[in-house]
Amino acid sequence: MQFSSALLQGRLKKRYKRFLADVELASGETVTAHCANPGAMTGLTEPGSRVWLSRSDNPKRKLKFSWEMIEVDIGNGPVLVGINTALPNGLIAKSIEENLVPALAGYDNLRREMRYGTNSRIDIFLEGGQRPPCYVEVKNVHLMRTPGLAEFPDSVTARGEKHMRELAKIVQSGKRAAIVFLIQRDDAEKFAIARDIDPNYGAAFEAACSAGVEVMSYVCTLSETHIAVSHRIPVIGCSA
Repeated sequence: MQFSSALLQGRLKKRYKRFLADVELASGETVTAHCANPGAMTGLTEPGSRVWLSRSDNPKRKLKFSWEMIEVDIGNGPVLVGINTALPNGLIAKSIEENLVPALAGYDNLRREMRYGTNSRIDIFLEGGQRPPCYVEVKNVHLMRTPGLAEFPDSVTARGEKHMRELAKIVQSGKRAAIVFLIQRDDAEKFAIARDIDPNYGAAFEAACSAGVEVMSYVCTLSETHIAVSHRIPVIGCSA
């Protein structure tokens, strides 16, 4: 995915109220950007870090700027990390349509945000072709506490636990379900569930794996001009 316009570089001053961030641009001007990320963003909010913002000319938007990426270094050199949680669903959908996710290839139709379960929406629903219909949940990942190991979640997620249990019910009913953890950084070599952060989500993950929910994780490549799904990496603790 190409960003619609050149990103603006700045220095993070602070993130606050979860969805707001103050950034000092190269010009010296400080702007308030929308932070499309409800999580804890552990390790991604250090004041003074280099960040990149996109700008919208939509007159209906209250904030013109959106925080897209940050540069971090946890010991192996600087790396760009995407923080916009609105992007993964579209990135995975595009990759499926382009047959870049082999496990989810072979379908004629892709629908997004379809209602299912108990007041839930599935991120992607695949149907048609020679394979059974498939419910696909997409999760954004950026947490890394140990070099090379990406983890999810970065905070307690009752909503995520609910989705995981509903995917297990789908498989138990004889249908196909999958969850894709998309890591918005390119320095991950493997992926694991952060059970110490949310034990309930960890238990739901284990139950889903046992039920037959397919689990996969992909990393992204990022630059100041684009973000794209790159390659699949191993998931620790689930062979489904």
